[in-house]
Amino acid sequence: MCGIVGAVANRRIGNLLIDGLKKLEYRGYDSAGVAIINDKQELQRLRVVGKVRELELAMKKHALDGHTGIVHTRWATHGIPAERNAHPFISHDEFAVVHNGIIENHVLLREELLQAGYEFHSETDTEVIAHLIHQYFLKEKDLLKAVRKATIELKGTYALGIISKQYPDRLIGVRQGTPLVIGLGQGENYIASDPLALLSITKYFKYLEDDDIVEVLLNKITIYDKNDEVIDRETHFLDINQDAVERGEYRHFMKKEIMEQPEAVAACLEGRLGIDHVMPAIFGPQAETIFSKVEHVQFVACGTSYHAAMIGRYWFEALVGIPCSVEVASEFRYRHIAPTKNSLFVVLSQSGETADTLAALRLAKTMNYLSTLAICNVSNSSMTRDAHFSFLTHAGIEIGVASTKAFITQLIALFLLTITFRKDRFKNDLMQADLVEQLRHLPTLLRKILNQDEAIAHWAKAFTNKEHAIFLGRGALYPVALEGALKMKEISYIHAEGYPAGELKHGPLALVDTNMPVIATVPGDDLLEKTLSNLQEVRARGGKLYVLTDQVHLFQQDAFADAHLIAMPNSHTLLNPITYTIPLQLLAYHVAVLKGTDVDQPRNLAKSVTVE
Repeated sequence: MCGIVGAVANRRIGNLLIDGLKKLEYRGYDSAGVAIINDKQELQRLRVVGKVRELELAMKKHALDGHTGIVHTRWATHGIPAERNAHPFISHDEFAVVHNGIIENHVLLREELLQAGYEFHSETDTEVIAHLIHQYFLKEKDLLKAVRKATIELKGTYALGIISKQYPDRLIGVRQGTPLVIGLGQGENYIASDPLALLSITKYFKYLEDDDIVEVLLNKITIYDKNDEVIDRETHFLDINQDAVERGEYRHFMKKEIMEQPEAVAACLEGRLGIDHVMPAIFGPQAETIFSKVEHVQFVACGTSYHAAMIGRYWFEALVGIPCSVEVASEFRYRHIAPTKNSLFVVLSQSGETADTLAALRLAKTMNYLSTLAICNVSNSSMTRDAHFSFLTHAGIEIGVASTKAFITQLIALFLLTITFRKDRFKNDLMQADLVEQLRHLPTLLRKILNQDEAIAHWAKAFTNKEHAIFLGRGALYPVALEGALKMKEISYIHAEGYPAGELKHGPLALVDTNMPVIATVPGDDLLEKTLSNLQEVRARGGKLYVLTDQVHLFQQDAFADAHLIAMPNSHTLLNPITYTIPLQLLAYHVAVLKGTDVDQPRNLAKSVTVE
């Protein structure tokens, strides 16, 4: 969740470190800090509460610069946002450490270190790491050995960047359960928690595996595996356009990413559709063989990805007839599981590094699942490497914390997966050709929906003084209601809840009055009449209706004369979860803008949740 950047170079690296940290601001943080070895081989540190810009100004004020250093943005887990709890942490003015992750046994380690005479100045779990390294260095007189022995004592997850003034020309990186990459330069090398931090200075990266330790020098990197054997990791070339990480004409990344969704869907579909069918083996060369044996699908995800999985269940059971289960990853991994026979285990994650989902995948691999599949937006992520099969959504870089185009492309992936399974079970199926044709026209349909932006912005004005909202949907649009409510909560800080429309009378109706906006998705499907009856229940209690519908004529009658309407284009019923999501994203965005919240970096949240 936090950001790490480190470098060893012949040139001064202060600006390089700050520029890298700025590119990771989207991940969410509350404080920032830097440690640099200066020309006098002194270990200097600065920490601030607040934005990276404040750290940058402080570095200029104190003329802090050098050739070896580490920087960090912190998202609070242990200890309140305060300078004393900001990284890096230093032990005896010798070693500086930055850390992403959580050390679960830090309390016990702290007690042992206190008894050994070490002093603590923070409430964090990370400070124990710096002191452990110092303690082992006194015994080993070797930095790498000290780091290895220290990390053996740690229980939990960690990506570490470590420097020592006794080794001013080197940087140590460690990975266990949390991402860390090596950037390869000319006469300089780097580490980072995300390659985005380094794209302006290198396109070449190596991804560390769990238990790897890397020693980074000016012209050499050496990676050691868990057995302390020297090992090479594959070098990857990331050809990412720098424009992808810039806002361009847009005020916020979230708006840019919402508007990019037609292109993201097209990219997700590219090369995966034949004339009238889904291309074979898009999920892997052996996928068709394995999929033909599947009798059950277990979806596991968190947050927005969980809502995508819920929609996937509706599609799978309706079109394929295979039973599905959907579970939140943090619940799945901590309860007793009885796997269904011949079950495919599917995880969804934008980053491929979501801690709970990744842990659930690794747990599943030890259980009696037929196979595993990761649906992800990031190549070379931990999930795509760990799963037997993987499917990249090709949404492009998503900076805004509130996921938009990554969610929509996850739905595309799930729809393709559903069609693939249907093809194996329904020979000479005419529906597949129709669904493929519908997918081809989907980007054009999404552009029409985005043209409603101005009308949705007008809706948003009515929400600026609201504290609560209810989102309603039926069938596969129930998870869309959940997703719409989540977006409203995430970025506008309005308390919003999503419900199946039929559940109103079982409790939520008690909340409805003249101050309660109710946002409903009402397509002309088999559940139309049922949904209209539910909306009458809202209207009878004075609730304010905001309706997305392709049945506008039904709402122009006296029964719904005061309802606020957005006309939706007609689309295939099965694609409604995709088309009806986009107006809800825009509504949340415009409400947040009017309320003046931090749209791209909402309070207390982070983009890549790499801690439990």
